[in-house]
Amino acid sequence: MKAQLCVLAVSIFPFFGVCGQQSLSVGDKAPKFKAPADDGSTWDIKKFIGRNYIVVYFYPGAMTGGCTKQACSYRDHRDDLQSAGVVVVGVSGDKIENLRLFKQAENLNFTLLSDEKGDIAKAFGVPTGEGATIKRTVGGTEYELVRNLSAKRWTFIVGKDGKIIYKNEAVNAEKDAEEVLNLIKQQG
Repeated sequence: MKAQLCVLAVSIFPFFGVCGQQSLSVGDKAPKFKAPADDGSTWDIKKFIGRNYIVVYFYPGAMTGGCTKQACSYRDHRDDLQSAGVVVVGVSGDKIENLRLFKQAENLNFTLLSDEKGDIAKAFGVPTGEGATIKRTVGGTEYELVRNLSAKRWTFIVGKDGKIIYKNEAVNAEKDAEEVLNLIKQQG
């Protein structure tokens, strides 16, 4: 039986809350979704179910401290993850332009998805809150990155059968990719 989730958390982001919304659990079918990707294409989870493990990790915002550490960890473990049959997608409330800058600035080698309205986060039961505006310099040019919402840092692994096989609501940004890889290796 799925429990109702109602979370209010205090963090560097002003407010996170999800009330009256189902939280996904291990064993549940993963939501089917499409989303705009950093390269301008539309990413569709259906293309990977049945062939790959899919890591769907939610993060608060591009080019912020913990989010950069988490993304760089996935970047640095990419070859091992691919060898294990894993596809990684990072999901945030950032606009496509922010994602492109993030990918460029950190030389990221996996897909980032824009969830500006929080629809994907809602489908997975991930709490969201107010966004933020930050300024970052990339390639000598200063940019203002505006995000209307921020998602909590949660990670899911979708098995080849389309069901959730792992859910982490207390993600260690620097160790996330390593923990995911270890779990996938245990799956055989």
